[in-house]
Amino acid sequence: MKRFTAVIIDDIQDARNILKMDLGDVAPEIDIIGEADGVMEGVKLLAKQTPDILFLDIQMPDGDGFDLLEMLPTKPFKTIFTTASDEHALKAFRFSAVDYLLKPINPDDLKVAIQKAKDSKDSPQSLEILQENIGRNMDKMERIILNTQEKIHVLRLTEIVRLESDVNYTKFYLTSGQRVMVTKTLKEYDEMLSGNGFIRAHQSHLVNSEHIVEFVKADGGQINLTDGGYVPVSSRKRGVVMQALEDL
Repeated sequence: MKRFTAVIIDDIQDARNILKMDLGDVAPEIDIIGEADGVMEGVKLLAKQTPDILFLDIQMPDGDGFDLLEMLPTKPFKTIFTTASDEHALKAFRFSAVDYLLKPINPDDLKVAIQKAKDSKDSPQSLEILQENIGRNMDKMERIILNTQEKIHVLRLTEIVRLESDVNYTKFYLTSGQRVMVTKTLKEYDEMLSGNGFIRAHQSHLVNSEHIVEFVKADGGQINLTDGGYVPVSSRKRGVVMQALEDL
């Protein structure tokens, strides 16, 4: 079995100890090569050690995890944030496609995060957008990361016309005419984009209200969009759609 290395940076000793025990249980192939209790100690440690994975707390007495990352000339590792933050912060993580673990850490979630970390390194765009979004009102997000097998797409929400469900995938229709398929369900994006001007018009369709041209009430209801496309409005969603349009 291939060996991997990790560094843990968290200001709480008990949190570091618990994470080390959990790693021993779910990922014995990972060797902990260092730990630190704050930003400055973490920077010093990472100047000497280059782990495959960095487990990084967000809030620490001498700064936050972003301060630490900004001080590093390179980041040749995968960062997994560990946080006890509120729903706003968690929404920012989802927008940015950055891995995080919510304290207290669930061993199953830890196992999934480690497997993902083994397969990839940090995306500079993801970290940039995370830092941008984490300080925003959760209803005022501007950009989102879509991570596909081929590439990482950095999109402004205004570029998204609509989303369509395809079983466990979601297809994004963009103003450029491009279509992007992502391996997440429409339900996940509905929860993520809630409050940012997106309306669930149908079980299979989520539309950006900025791109609605008109709502045709006949034949059950249909929304026509700026790209020439349209989506049906389900009878269950008709009232929600009409109310959302009145609130615009």
